[in-house]
Amino acid sequence: MFISLEKSAARSVRPARAFSGALLAAALLTLSLAPPLACAQGAGGSSTDRGAGNTGSAGSSGSGLAAGAPGVMSGTRAATSREDITLMSDLAQINISEIDSGRLALDKSRNPEVRKFAQQMVDAHTAALDDLKTLAQTKSVTLPEETDLQHKTLTTALRLLSGDTFDSQYIKRVGVGDHERTVALLQKIQKTAKDADLKILAAKTLPTVQSHLLMARQMSTTAGAGKADSR
Repeated sequence: MFISLEKSAARSVRPARAFSGALLAAALLTLSLAPPLACAQGAGGSSTDRGAGNTGSAGSSGSGLAAGAPGVMSGTRAATSREDITLMSDLAQINISEIDSGRLALDKSRNPEVRKFAQQMVDAHTAALDDLKTLAQTKSVTLPEETDLQHKTLTTALRLLSGDTFDSQYIKRVGVGDHERTVALLQKIQKTAKDADLKILAAKTLPTVQSHLLMARQMSTTAGAGKADSR
């Protein structure tokens, strides 16, 4: 009887382990197959080409941008161009993503260096988002309140990971990947934006994001060396 119960318990454990392994595999597959995030276009063609990219998570905000209404300014000031509105929306969404993923890292990671980095991301990108919101308010521009669909997918995939796997993917995908795209977006704003205040904001934000990218690259290199030494 006892032997039968032990065999039954063993059989019930195996499916649970298989399910856990399947979740991990699905998360890693999602991360590896995910298309370049929206801000990757910062170094290339106009970000307005993707249209629905602003509506995926911004809800009514995205449809308002398409209609052109949020860009209208009161008084005698010129209306903010649709291209600049799109750049501001892209920047807002990537700041929101950095805040969300940073909070996720604080919840899941037990690595002191990763947690320290994540807290810095939450603090810095919250401040950057506040500055952007202040600017948008002066331009009568409505910003999205959520990140885009692709960043949501990334966060969902990261949520399925744990331990060293989570830490390495967070640093690789968010710390390095997202900050490379943010640098490209800020540089694009400096080059192509028509609004002088938006250019000033990009110039102010860029050095901080570049420092984040440098930190993430160093952490990624250190983590890779540590794994190689442990083999």
